Amino acid sequence: MTDTSKAYDGVIGECRELFRRKMNDYGAAWRILRLPSLTDQIYIKAQRIRSLQQTGQRKVAEGERPEFVGIINYALMALIQLELGVAEMPDLDAERALEHYDREVAQTKALMEAKNHDYGEAWRDMRISSLTDLILQKLLRVKQIEDNQGRTEVSEGVDANYRDMINYAIFALIHMGEEVNSQAS
Repeated sequence: MTDTSKAYDGVIGECRELFRRKMNDYGAAWRILRLPSLTDQIYIKAQRIRSLQQTGQRKVAEGERPEFVGIINYALMALIQLELGVAEMPDLDAERALEHYDREVAQTKALMEAKNHDYGEAWRDMRISSLTDLILQKLLRVKQIEDNQGRTEVSEGVDANYRDMINYAIFALIHMGEEVNSQAS
């Protein structure tokens, strides 16, 4: 699992750097977004990935990789919103936003490590398209929980679903990086 941990940190480093740079450009404008808005942003990205995987055609230059990065960052924003609540105006500077980001990443990585221990890194044998479908399934679950005003009878809450989406997107990016490396060899 050392390789997974190292690859995970590499993907998160890329996502965190983009988040940091966007904080410099836009500030914390995302702090006004309610959870359903963040869920819908993630949904749009996951649907685009699925469309690209199914058709192989695109009219926008960006491929799957930036969309997976977007899923990770939007899901981390959602976790921060769950913790802090929605703000009426941007209220975080870059340093404080990154502290929250890092805290959520640490919790999400700990979840990944626990599940990888129990599941034996089964994700390594999965296709990227299956990871995309699992992200979409988690999104549909979150949308249903949101429609139920956050109430669940026996299911985990939205935070666990966002964490799973992050981990699935990271796994997809790790797979994509490994495919590129194996083609270069």
